[in-house]
Amino acid sequence: MFSSMIVFEPSFYLLAALVVLLTGMSKGGFAGGLGTLAVPLLTLYIDPRVAAAIMLPILVCMDFVSLATYRKYCNKTILMTLVPGAVVGIVIGTLSFHLMSGQFIRLIIGVLSLYIVGQYFYKRWHKDDPLKRPIPSSTKGRLWGCVSGFTSFVAHAGGPPLSIYLLPLRLDKSVMVGTSVVFFTIINGVKLIPYAWLGQLSSEHLMTSLVLLPLAPIGVRLGVFLHYRVNEEFFYWLSYLVLGLVGLKLVAESLLPLL
Repeated sequence: MFSSMIVFEPSFYLLAALVVLLTGMSKGGFAGGLGTLAVPLLTLYIDPRVAAAIMLPILVCMDFVSLATYRKYCNKTILMTLVPGAVVGIVIGTLSFHLMSGQFIRLIIGVLSLYIVGQYFYKRWHKDDPLKRPIPSSTKGRLWGCVSGFTSFVAHAGGPPLSIYLLPLRLDKSVMVGTSVVFFTIINGVKLIPYAWLGQLSSEHLMTSLVLLPLAPIGVRLGVFLHYRVNEEFFYWLSYLVLGLVGLKLVAESLLPLL
């Protein structure tokens, strides 16, 4: 089991408050795509395992707020394909947790962050053939569900693998968002069990989550308010640029001791 008696500095809380607000804004008004930004940014200050532990209860709270609006749009058939694979991914993450050092997790998060940024800008500049509509594959759904479950367990970064499967299906926008919301509500709830078993949900981590928790609904409501008032493209461009810089820093810090 992993535990930490770290003393959080005031500057950490300033960064964490910004992270929670941005994550809430993303969920409330910008399709929830920036949840992947949370752990990499917090990892600049604290161990990535601590960052993930602090964010999980906050994300669960945000999921339930979003669930009230989007659950009726969920595609249950796709969900039944994805969830079993995601649970397997969470199990793999749980069983391999003791094998992963903080440095190794930083490397994973850094590489994943760079991949997420590359995926975002690739989709901005690359247009798919609108007539090309792939047939949904249950095998691919279980595979990407598993990858999403694992990356979500390690760094709450299950969004990109899920998008790889969902985006080509060209679902109605509301159906895609609703399916994603229900999916992450389920797997984040499941993650509470291994996180507790591994000692991640310590009283210290939970107290930090509680301090930051009031900002979660504020961020969601702020996202709703800003949805039609802020240029979405600029918001995402700037956020992914920050994520890319953080990813480079984490990869460099992880690899330099090995050189």
